[in-house]
Amino acid sequence: MTDLAEELATAVDRDLAPVDAVLATAYPGDVGTRQPVHTVYVPADRFDRSVSAAWGATACEVFDSHAPGQAELAACWGIPAGGADALRARVRDKLVTEPIEDLRIDFEDGYGVRPDAEEDAEVRRAAAELVAAVDAGTAPPFTGIRFRSLEAATRRRGIHTLTAFVAELAARGGVPAGFVVTLPKVTAPAQVTALVAVLDALEEAHGLPAGTLRFEIQVETPQTVIGLDGASPLPGMIAAAEGRCSGLHYGTYDYSASLGIAAEYQSMEHPAADHAKAVMQVAAAGTGVRLSDGSTNVLPVGSPEAVRAAWALHGRLVRRSLERGFYQGWDLHPAQLPSRFTAVFAFFRGAADSAASRLRAYRERADSGFLDEPATATALSGFLLRGIDCGALDGAWVEKAAGAGLAELSRLARRTTRSPR
Repeated sequence: MTDLAEELATAVDRDLAPVDAVLATAYPGDVGTRQPVHTVYVPADRFDRSVSAAWGATACEVFDSHAPGQAELAACWGIPAGGADALRARVRDKLVTEPIEDLRIDFEDGYGVRPDAEEDAEVRRAAAELVAAVDAGTAPPFTGIRFRSLEAATRRRGIHTLTAFVAELAARGGVPAGFVVTLPKVTAPAQVTALVAVLDALEEAHGLPAGTLRFEIQVETPQTVIGLDGASPLPGMIAAAEGRCSGLHYGTYDYSASLGIAAEYQSMEHPAADHAKAVMQVAAAGTGVRLSDGSTNVLPVGSPEAVRAAWALHGRLVRRSLERGFYQGWDLHPAQLPSRFTAVFAFFRGAADSAASRLRAYRERADSGFLDEPATATALSGFLLRGIDCGALDGAWVEKAAGAGLAELSRLARRTTRSPR
């Protein structure tokens, strides 16, 4: 029987070798690097090297003026009352030290249609300002641009802007680490293939290492979710990206409008939005491509009551996204940063004790009251690492509470690499 089993196993290995190779390439798992909790979109003509500091200062001013008290924080964010002050202090520190995690210089909807000469000049200026911010150490850890789509009407302008921006970066020392370009309004997999060819050519022209230029696909058209054949094109788009696709980003308002949803009811929590994001989630699972939810256009401005109401809405939506496995979203205004980080930090801090104790019990084969399996240990480890990455949790505390070092947590989370924080 042993000889028969070996013979059968060898035959199956041979027969499944092509499938094994495809699966290993298509589903490599988590890339092991930090994922930002948000992307901030700034119109290109409003971007300069001081944007991050300016947004942080505005966010701090609003936070100091309108931050909820201890009881309100505890009630709104589901944390113990005794932890509200610590949460508030940590959020305040985040607004000072790293108010923006991911910044996108917007040459698309946020910028509008301008004369070619004007946009060309803005490309040169914005690229110079980005390099200055990187050199000064004031740039967010992740940056990039959103250029116009590869639809016929905007294709040439978009490629011109992308080409000119990369050329400026290359001439000024190279593409910054964490730089990503955003491809909006995708309607066909062929557009992804075309962008890969453009990025290949740009890397070759400027002597950049292969794979330097990565991109996100914005999911904001029905054609991205369901194709003409009734299947989702998203898996094919990810494959067509040839490893360059870093994320799928849901576009709340373009997608809602394209379905005919009235403006009053366009929202991140509309059933149509949930359907699109569920398709995104399945398509990206195991590929190493990250997910981002969209934004809310209800801004925390005006009276104290209006600010608090907008914060409550934004915080609830952020929490909802986190609970559904979307660890990133869009922010459109400095006053949204307090509710973003309060909701994110409360999410991680509120469940950190339980996650760490369950993980310790799993590793030590002790009884925690949960029958956790390896897949759950992966989720618990990934949760704790994400909390460290964004600043919600201290690495030393996590190691002590979980009884495992960061390297062990990364192994359990099936992360292949680990970026220090």
